This record gives sequence, structure tokens and C-alpha cells, in this order.
Amino acid sequence: MSFEVIVIGGNFAGLSAAMQLARARRRVLLVDAGAPRNRFSQASHGFLGQDGQTPTAIMREGKRQLSLYPTVTIRDGEVVQARADGDEFVIGITGGDEERAARIVLATGISDTLPEIPGLRDRWGRSVLHCPYCHGYEVSGGKLGVLANHPHSAHAAMLIPDWGETTYFTQALFEPDEGQLAGLTARGVRIERSPVVELLGDTPRLEAVRLGDGRVVRLDAVFVAPKTAMASPVAEQLGCVFDDGPFGPLIRTGDNKETSVKGVFAAGDAASAMHNATLASASGVLAGVHCHQSLAIQPTR
Repeated sequence: MSFEVIVIGGNFAGLSAAMQLARARRRVLLVDAGAPRNRFSQASHGFLGQDGQTPTAIMREGKRQLSLYPTVTIRDGEVVQARADGDEFVIGITGGDEERAARIVLATGISDTLPEIPGLRDRWGRSVLHCPYCHGYEVSGGKLGVLANHPHSAHAAMLIPDWGETTYFTQALFEPDEGQLAGLTARGVRIERSPVVELLGDTPRLEAVRLGDGRVVRLDAVFVAPKTAMASPVAEQLGCVFDDGPFGPLIRTGDNKETSVKGVFAAGDAASAMHNATLASASGVLAGVHCHQSLAIQPTR
């Protein structure tokens, strides 16, 4: 079977893009490496109709529904190479197979790099969290912390008090400026300048943190924004332009989700600074719709 579109990545963005193309009766190949960014989370929250479901269950059902469309092929595997070849694109999949298509949708996602603090990584997605809108309700009413690891950390700390008593740990790296200090004070945020050096408790629960001066501070959850990187080299291999995002590089796209490479579209966390299941799915819908339109309406001379 020859394909018109290859969708790389089977998480919320990729599945949503593939669904639009499937419903337009286009021949679609979806290739999924099976290592989504949200695999560390027990549940996906704030996703209308899916609140509380595990990411695995949502994606499994998405693939089941997608597989009902006769023009769709779903393959497990990692895309390790991609290149343009005339008017087509060629991808290489683990095992040596190659496939071709006129269009590509990148839903390749990103990888996270967390601060090197003992006990932090073991709790990632459980009691060490990145997004209050995704996980704040589940830890609400507890004692919460924000670990400063980028210039926007103080802004994040001003939001967290809506979910619980909040401490902002500057980590001796990001001291709030005068305006931030006023905002934190107005929100009742406690500021701690001795850095967190260890997380304590029976993993994955968090009971307290140890500070550099030896004190132990009780906490139920910590919010931290990891540094991010592309989870796949494919966008770079294709020659896509990247922008500097607040936490790491992002694939540059236009309003139609097309990248700087004509015929290549991108959706999800790899192409957006805002990381949320609903937003990833919505961006996938847009990428799929505009990818279809690029096939259906060819430029005239």
C-alpha cells in the first residue's frame, strides 16, 4: 500500500492528526515508538471526556478507533531517519524498512531533563509535577513547593496557592525581582533561599525535602519545569527550523501547523511551548486538517 501521509508519533497529537486524515479517506501510515512523554503519569486530567483515564488507555482506545478506518495502517516502531526525495518524503524505521509519502506530520514529542536532585526523578509524574492544570487538583490542600530552575519559576509560584500552601525555593539561582517579590507576597507564598538537596519519603510519595542547611521541610508535592529537547532527530534531519522556547527548542510552524519545510506539518509538545493533553490533541486536529487541504487543493500556475 502506498501512503499519502505518514504521521510520526502515536500520542494525543499524532492520533488526532491521523483521525482527520482518515476521515478524509486519505491513505495514512501512523508509526509509533511507544514511548510517550506522559508515560510516567498515572492519569490524564482536564481532558474533556477522558478525565482520570490513564494516558495508555486513552491512546489504546484512540488506536482502536483509528484502526477501524480502512485507509489507515498503524505500525509499532521508531522512525530513525527521514529525508526528502523529489516530491516525496522517505522515512527509515527500526529494522531497516523504508516508507514513502507526499506529506509528513511530526508528532514526535519532547524529552525532559530534570534537575539533578536525589529523589526527584523517581517521583516524576507522581509527586513531582510540571503542570498545576494537569495535576494540581489531585494534590490540592497539601503543602506544595515550586523549585526554581528557570526565569519564569516565580510566575509559576504565584499560581500554585490556588491549590495549596506554597513555598518558592529559589535554589540560590532565581531570586525574585522586586515585582515578583510583591506578587509572591500578595499570594501568601513563602520564599525559601536554602536550596532543596534531597526529596524524602517512600517513593513515589513525597513527605519532605531536605535543604542545604540541613533543615527538613514537609511537602506533599513539588512543581518543577524540566528542560526539554526533541525526542526524535527527524525534524532536524528534514531541515525544519527551530525556535527557542522557554524550556527548550520548538519546531517552528505557521498557523496551519506547516513547518519551514513544505509538506511537513508538526503538532503537540514538539511544536508548542504550552504542554497539555487537550492542546496537543487540538494541534493535531489542525495539523491533520491543513495537511489534508494541502493535498486536496494544489497550487495553480
